[in-house]
Parts: sequence; C-alpha cells; structure tokens
Amino acid sequence: MIKRMLPTLKQGLLVGLQTTWKLGKIIFPITLIVTMLSQTAVMDWLTQLLAPMMSWIGLPGEAALPLVLGNFLNLYAAIGAMLTMEFTVKEVFILAVMLSFSHNLFVESAVAKQIGLKISVVLAVRIGLALVSAWLIHLLWQGGSEQASYGFVPARPAEVEGLLPILQYGVESAVIGILQLAAIVIPIMLFVQMMKDLRWLPVFSRWMTPMTKLLGVKPNTSTTLASGLLFGLAYGAGVMIQAAKEDGVDKKDLYLVFIFLVACHAVIEDTLIFAPLGVPLLPLLLVRFTTAVLLTIAVAVVWKKVEQKQKDDAEAA
Repeated sequence: MIKRMLPTLKQGLLVGLQTTWKLGKIIFPITLIVTMLSQTAVMDWLTQLLAPMMSWIGLPGEAALPLVLGNFLNLYAAIGAMLTMEFTVKEVFILAVMLSFSHNLFVESAVAKQIGLKISVVLAVRIGLALVSAWLIHLLWQGGSEQASYGFVPARPAEVEGLLPILQYGVESAVIGILQLAAIVIPIMLFVQMMKDLRWLPVFSRWMTPMTKLLGVKPNTSTTLASGLLFGLAYGAGVMIQAAKEDGVDKKDLYLVFIFLVACHAVIEDTLIFAPLGVPLLPLLLVRFTTAVLLTIAVAVVWKKVEQKQKDDAEAA
C-alpha cells in the first residue's frame, strides 16, 4: 500500500514545492515592502488620507488604520489594530464585513493575475463590495451603538525604529509568511494529488454540481471553487492554478468563479478570525455568502445576454 502511494506522494510534494516557489516569489517582496512601510510615516499618511471618507460609511477617522493594514497586509494585522481601539458594535461589524470582502489586496490580486484574470477587475469587485456593504449597513442598521466588548486581546507589538531593524523585521515577516504558506500549500497539494490518483475528483465534482449550476458555471470549476471557498485565494491558489490548467476551465467560468470567491473565500478562517472582536459570526458569514451568490448570478445573467446579443448580431450581419 505504501509503495503504491509513493509516486502519488512524490508528485504531490513536487507540485506543492513548485507552487510554494511560484507564490513565494510574489508574496515575499510584497510582504517585505508593505511590512517595512507599516513601520514608517507612510502608513500614517495613508491613514490621514482615508480618514475624511470614513464618516460616509459610518466609521470614525481612526478606523482607517485597520482598513489600511488589512488591505495592505492581512486580517491579522487589521484585527490587531482594532483590538487596541474603542469602537461600537455597529462599527466593529462594518469593519468586519469590509475586511471580509477586501483584504490582503496585493498578494491575492497577484494570485488572480497568475490564474489569468485582470487585477483591475478583482480590485474593482473587492473594494466596491467593501464600500457598498459598509454604506448599506450604516444606512439600514439603526442599532449597535453600544460599546463593543472584545474577547482575548493579544499584546500589541512594539514599533520598530531604524533602517536595519525595520529591514530585519520585514525579512522575518516575509520568511514567516512563506513558511506558513508552505505549511498549508504542500499538504493541500498532497491531498489533491491523492484525490486525482484515487479518482475521488469525479465524486467531488458531483457533490459540487448544485453549486456550479446555481452560479451558472460548468462542473469542471468545482475544484477551483471548493479550494478557494475552504482555503482562500492565497492558500488555495495552488489548487486553483492547477485546476484551471488541467480541467480546461474557460475564461468566462474562471471569472465567474473568482467573482464568487473574492466575495466569499476561506469561509472558516476568515470568519472565525473575527471571534475575538465579539462579531456575530453567522450573520457575517451569511452576508458574505449571500452577496457572493447574488453577485455571481447577476454577472452570469448579464454575460449570457451580452453573448446572445453578439451572436444574434453576427447571424443578422
């Protein structure tokens, strides 16, 4: 049994290392630069620049800091900042929804480009969803004015001063990021390789058929959809890149699946991570999932109508 599995394990490990290398070349420089910038006056300048628009979405000026950190770095950086500030329940929920739609933009947009999508489309969808959702919550929810009660509060890291310490801090953060990536991507690729060799993928595709039908995409997008939904855009990128290449997913379906995933991905980690803030997790997850489904269906319907019109015009010409 073990001997029969050796080729599968070797292939899965090889693909995992190749994927880690490919994504690491993207993640390392981005994490290094942004982490270093976060320790300089540049981050303060960006915060002040964004502060005037905060009132439009029902947030105080200081809320710009976790938004900047979340979009430039990751959710952990944003939540670390939020835990040191005093917000109302409504403000915390607005921030949680915004950050669920729009976070880690540099890395995850670069991943989208690797899959073959336009960064401009990904950014427009994610930032647009964050702003519109925040505005609607601010407009429609009249409650939540009581002070938010946080759970476990981690120690705030000390600020780093000096060029060399900042460089060292940036390199350490980038290396840790790559190691975390490898620790997640390699087991995922091993599992996927086992699924392929043991012929589990057809079964898995059948399980995902109702979801692909609902979204208006072909069943061969099921692996890409499930990996992003469970593992996220960055950590699920290895599976998504391989699936898009090997399963023959066409550009239209890839765009539709990614539109769904930019609104709702890593549903376990990206939902539970807000627990220390006292955010109601089920409403947060439902907002993300419902928005993702409705948006993807709407885009699919419009896309189909445009294609049909182009076909009719071509036949009439």
